[in-house]
Amino acid sequence: MNRMDHRMIARCIAAVSILILLCLPAARVSAQDSSEATARAQVIALEKMWNQAYKSGDVKALAEILDNSLVLVEDDGSLKTKSEFLATVKAASGNEEQVAPESLTVRVFGNVAIAIGVIAAKETKGGKTIVRRERFIDTWMNRNGSWVCIATDATPMTRTGS
Repeated sequence: MNRMDHRMIARCIAAVSILILLCLPAARVSAQDSSEATARAQVIALEKMWNQAYKSGDVKALAEILDNSLVLVEDDGSLKTKSEFLATVKAASGNEEQVAPESLTVRVFGNVAIAIGVIAAKETKGGKTIVRRERFIDTWMNRNGSWVCIATDATPMTRTGS
């Protein structure tokens, strides 16, 4: 082989290397997008499970979804621990007819996810049906491969809107 052939081979190797380097970030982004989509789907499923467990008073299911160090901010601004929240669910009369998200968006930041939405709860009090709407924000963390809610806040919506 002469010098010209070596230069040609070197240029081809350089061109292929550049193409590979250019494609690697795209592959990384694609894998990251896939991972985020999976995390988003898992958190959405857990949010729906939470709603159903709350509606049916399933304290055991709620205990698995909520982290032991949960911080729950009540409507009046007071704080509840996981055990205090579960005790109120257990003591509830179970007159919730409907607990359903009207909207739900999940954003993923590595091993943390933020769920934001509006929930409607329909219940009967004193023979009257009351529909309560709240905007919520739940913070989820992936611990050892499982998502758990570490903080939650729901604010009553006193006027209509999104």
